[in-house]
Amino acid sequence: MTSTVSRTSPSAARPAGGATASGTGRSRASRAAAGTAARTVAAVVGSAVTAVALVLIWVARSRVDRPVYVSELGADGEPTAALFEVALLLVVAGGLLVAWAGRGLRAARAGRGTQAGRGTRAAGRLLGAWTVSTSIAAASGLFLVASQVPCTAGCPLPVGSTFTVQDLVHTTSAVLAFAAACVAMLQASFVAGRGRLRVLSMTSGVSVALIAATGGLLSLLRVGTDVGGVLELVATTIAIGWLIVLGVSTLGSGHGHADRARASVRAPA
Repeated sequence: MTSTVSRTSPSAARPAGGATASGTGRSRASRAAAGTAARTVAAVVGSAVTAVALVLIWVARSRVDRPVYVSELGADGEPTAALFEVALLLVVAGGLLVAWAGRGLRAARAGRGTQAGRGTRAAGRLLGAWTVSTSIAAASGLFLVASQVPCTAGCPLPVGSTFTVQDLVHTTSAVLAFAAACVAMLQASFVAGRGRLRVLSMTSGVSVALIAATGGLLSLLRVGTDVGGVLELVATTIAIGWLIVLGVSTLGSGHGHADRARASVRAPA
């Protein structure tokens, strides 16, 4: 008497597992693609909004026919105060959007086995302690405070009886915001694999720090205030311009993850 043995092919024995793996892969690819699309939208909108802010600042400056520092454009009683407030709020919104689009961007920490000098490795470790986006978000928050607490008429120096608590809050917020922006630029100058961004960020960070410091020093010394105002406007333009470029440079970020996820879907089970 002959017995019949039922044989099941290997491919038929694993239908559920293969289907699950394929479904999981597709889900990952879908999430990665959605994340990339969201980052792209945030980068585009953030860069565009920031560009509009820069234009508005220059428009406001063109309406004042005397030497002024940038903060004076939004001082109490200035005809450009409302326009300048809108510009600062757009900088805040654009900065937060670009920060979100570029989240995860961090200065590379060079190891001991690399050719980097000790000072470079130390700088990389320090600047890589938190992300570029964290510094940009901090700067945006401080600019938000500065926009809502403008300086009093004439933006008096932090000396004398005319300097008020309101001026202290505005000046402190603005100075710290510029400092945080410079830190973000220096952090971006240590990001691995972004040669052009690194050069631009280092140049921008050093330029903004030196130019803004020179303008502030002239203001404190009460000499060359007309030159100091121009220097501060130049520093502001460089900083905002860098933020726009950073936003554009993040376009398409996340494609690598999406491609890897799609590759896992196409891989044989």
